[in-house]
Amino acid sequence: MARDGTATRTAIMDAAQALILESGFAATSVDAVITRAGITKGSFFYHFKTKADLALALVQRDAAHDLAMLDANMNRAEGLSRDPLQQVLICMGLYEEELDKLTAPYPGCLYASFIYESQLFDENTLAVTRGVFDDWTARIMGKLEEAMKFYRPRLPVDLKSLAEMSLVQAEGAYILSKVQRDPKAVAAQFRHYRNYLELLFAPADINSGSVKPARLDADATPA
Repeated sequence: MARDGTATRTAIMDAAQALILESGFAATSVDAVITRAGITKGSFFYHFKTKADLALALVQRDAAHDLAMLDANMNRAEGLSRDPLQQVLICMGLYEEELDKLTAPYPGCLYASFIYESQLFDENTLAVTRGVFDDWTARIMGKLEEAMKFYRPRLPVDLKSLAEMSLVQAEGAYILSKVQRDPKAVAAQFRHYRNYLELLFAPADINSGSVKPARLDADATPA
């Protein structure tokens, strides 16, 4: 009976990703991956013909995981509230809650690592990163477009940029986390983004008590 190579493939990918986040793609050799994974060279090349093939598999795995997590968090938020703005706030809160559990070693981002060394990758690998960013932006932007039907922002806003801001916060937070050696920095930035959304859609006078988003029309409340 043929052996299932899934465990070996996963071990290779996990070892490679850890090394890339520590030292970068160029500095991560196949031999280093083999040593970290505890496998033979033959096993490596059975699963991945080249280092470039490994890179593509890694970014595809991260993209699938991240979009599945976004889908799960947004679905949970939709189950907890019918209000599109509250759904975004809950979704970001769920990310914050999960990321607050991070401990050292400090988190990193495979997408950022690959973009910093983009000259080393082919178009297919880079396209995966663009795709996951586009899908993330579209999902958050869609919710914000729904929210704009019920809420008036306190300042002019471009919804695409506002949706992309969540990506900027996250990617920047990974860098900040490494520099400051603080794994909690990522969760803190999701919290700031959530706070910003609440303030952006809050009434102009927020000094009287708790901040509540200002609706355009009470009759337009989501069912």
